[in-house]
Amino acid sequence: MKIYIIISLVLTMGYCAQAEVNPGQPINPENPFYKYDYEDCDFCGCGSTGGGMGYGTVGNENFVGLRYIYQSYKSRDGIFNNSPWVDEHFNTLQLWAKLPLTEKISLTALVPYQFHNREFEDGQTQNISGLGDVSLLAFYTLVKPKMDGMYANQQTKYKHSLEVGAGLKLPVGAYDRANNEGSVNPSFQVGTGSWDYIAALNYSVGYKNWGLGVMSTYTLKTENKKEYHFGDQFTYGVNLSKVYNTLKVDRIIPFVGLSGEVYQENESFGLSVPKTAGSVLFGRLGTEVSIKKISAGVNFMLPVTQNLNDGGVEARFRLGLHLNYTL
Repeated sequence: MKIYIIISLVLTMGYCAQAEVNPGQPINPENPFYKYDYEDCDFCGCGSTGGGMGYGTVGNENFVGLRYIYQSYKSRDGIFNNSPWVDEHFNTLQLWAKLPLTEKISLTALVPYQFHNREFEDGQTQNISGLGDVSLLAFYTLVKPKMDGMYANQQTKYKHSLEVGAGLKLPVGAYDRANNEGSVNPSFQVGTGSWDYIAALNYSVGYKNWGLGVMSTYTLKTENKKEYHFGDQFTYGVNLSKVYNTLKVDRIIPFVGLSGEVYQENESFGLSVPKTAGSVLFGRLGTEVSIKKISAGVNFMLPVTQNLNDGGVEARFRLGLHLNYTL
């Protein structure tokens, strides 16, 4: 996985777009880009962001808000090819925020509440819920879009930005080792129980009201107190958007893209756990609408190709909804 660390530090991530406005109309020189931040998470319920939905939105620089994420999976109830399938539903309700600390440094915080359930073929169900793992990340802006004047007709057509981020996932959520034993899907947890370290890069380029970017993150995971170690994770993606301005709505920002996730094998008591590595590539489609200080968005993801847990786990789809207040 060293190659993924190198790519993570070379590839850039993110997304941005510059709003198209009428010549002569003033624009905000402190926020020339609309950013779609990277994502980073375990592929199921125990990760801090709840399904790789990201740490930011397409329309907000700094915000506080609520986000709901739903993920649908099915997993084999056993190790054999004819083992029955289990329907799994992962739900995450997050309090999240992106707060400015200085002109170039910002802090992102995620506090999730998880409530997941399984439906077995014999009609039995299993439910777990509770506060999930909290994530804190700091971002430093290496390259900031420069404004050439006070008005839109004085701006260059191209803008770009580069951010580097680092942070921690704190083991706040409960981890139950029993959910890993006899279960094909080890991510059916409220929390991982481990301290994890996150590195990320975000590069974005905009042309007029179009935005394009690539993204990359690497999560170094550690062994928890129950001697279970979730595998490291590499995340990448590309996104494209366009910003629309109307008389009644400040911004409408539809976006489309691809997002991939790669996982190393888990370890238990220092030994590799077979069939826990894997990868998945999602196609994504969504939009965000902003009216004054309020913004709302939807994000839908479908798998394009996947090989999770040697075929023992299948991702169906993900849905994200958020409501934010811009600071």
